[in-house]
Formats: sequence, C-alpha cells, structure tokens
Amino acid sequence: MKKLLNKLISTLRNKKLTISLAESCTGGMLSSALTSVSGSSKIFSFGLITYSEESKIKILNVSKIIISRYGAVSKEVCLAMVSNLNKISKTNISIAITGVAGPSGGTKKKPVGLVYIGIKIKNKIKIKKYLFKKKGRFYIQKNTVIESLNLILNALK
Repeated sequence: MKKLLNKLISTLRNKKLTISLAESCTGGMLSSALTSVSGSSKIFSFGLITYSEESKIKILNVSKIIISRYGAVSKEVCLAMVSNLNKISKTNISIAITGVAGPSGGTKKKPVGLVYIGIKIKNKIKIKKYLFKKKGRFYIQKNTVIESLNLILNALK
C-alpha cells in the first residue's frame, strides 16, 4: 500500500490537485493512510468521518428521504455524499465511502463486505460497488482503502 500512497501523493502534487474525503465504514483509515506520507499537506484538504446516518445528514446534507428509501449503504447515498462533499470542500477530487465492515450489521440485501466508493473529479462522478467476502472487519476496511487509492489513480490517467 505504501507504493500506491507514494505514487498517488506524487501524482497529485505534480498535477497540483487537492483531495477531500468523507469516510464511513473505514473510520478515517484512508485519511490516515494519505496523511502518513510526507508531503501530503500539499494535496490533502480534509477528511470527514461521517459514520452515523445523523452525521451524513447534518454534515454532508444527505437527504433523510434518500437514506430512508435506499439505506445508508447504497449507491444513492454514496452519490449524495460525494456530490455534497465536493460542494463543501471545493477540492479537485472528492471521495466518499459507505459500507458494511462487519462483523455484524449485514443483511441478505446488504451483506457484510458491501462497500460503495464514490469519486468526483471535475464534473465527472463515478460510484463503484465492491463486495469483499467475509474475511473480517480490518480486511474489508484495508481493502476499501486500497481500492480507493486505485480508483483515484485510474481516474487520473
């Protein structure tokens, strides 16, 4: 993961791009990973941990209706998170993550390991759905961070 982080920070610095994050199931792990690299202060604006539905509503202005209709772990909520984060942050890149890290909390429709990662660069938004098979909470969180880093790097190509 260190190689990915160094490559991302270097790419963002070279392109003079900034990034903001809204994390739920990763609990700040992506923010922590990014800020562990020297030089990240040039590209990292801020990270929010919007773990609860209430924080998604109050901080990111996600509609209560969207959450009640689709659930906090959904493509629709991820889209609202990343869109609203981008309005708040004014950064070049915004990332939003919502998911079920487990070991409990999953359902048949939304099992443990279901994660949505949203990225907004300029006027383009992409939401990707992942299903990390039952390998534990840390595995799901760590792999969500890795996939987020890959998603950002691929979007910058």
